[in-house]
Amino acid sequence: MMKLGIMQPYFFPYIGYFQLIQHVDHWVVFDDIQFIRHGWINRNRILHPTEGWQYIIVPLEKHSHKGLIKNIKINNMTNWKSKIINQLVHYKKKAPYYTYCMEIVENALSINTNNITELNIHILKTICDYLEISFSYQISSQANFNYAEVTDAGEWALTISSQLNATEYINPISGKELFDPQKFSDQGIVLTFLQSKMEEIVYKQGHRSFEAGLSIIDLLMFCSKDEIKMILNQYEVL
Repeated sequence: MMKLGIMQPYFFPYIGYFQLIQHVDHWVVFDDIQFIRHGWINRNRILHPTEGWQYIIVPLEKHSHKGLIKNIKINNMTNWKSKIINQLVHYKKKAPYYTYCMEIVENALSINTNNITELNIHILKTICDYLEISFSYQISSQANFNYAEVTDAGEWALTISSQLNATEYINPISGKELFDPQKFSDQGIVLTFLQSKMEEIVYKQGHRSFEAGLSIIDLLMFCSKDEIKMILNQYEVL
């Protein structure tokens, strides 16, 4: 019996990403697919100092618009890590776990690499270690999966699940329309969907209106480890 999760390597993703990691037995970092601009591979959202939210961004080297995630390089000619750290400084006045969070962020960014996949895996490992989430993973581009039978977007997960002998594949509910449950059933794989209870994931962000769905960094700033562990369980599988 193996529950499998497959996701592209996101940069400091929101809590739902970690709920999925916690729920599954094994994880595939899906990096041999086309990089999509303005997604979550090299950016995420944190609180703005005064109102709303702002992006934290990893600058990238120029690349083909058809380039695969595994080949995307970070532009380390800019001091982007310091910029991100500086963008987080405003939390100090209002976030009770600022010191702990900054240590986690600095550790997560400490890897010396120009590869966005390597950076994001290191970030995921760092945060999973802190939250005591088991993170058993492999990287799709290094696994020699055979994609010859993939004909549409919903079959990547089916192909990988089948080749890893997974008994259940779990996807975020937002991608439900991509998948044909019958195709999974025909191969003896249960297809389920994880839905975060985002309406219940509300916490104090200082003295301001709540901004939902921000990077895990925001949760680390305002919530203790035990509180985040409770939030990690606020989901349902459909």
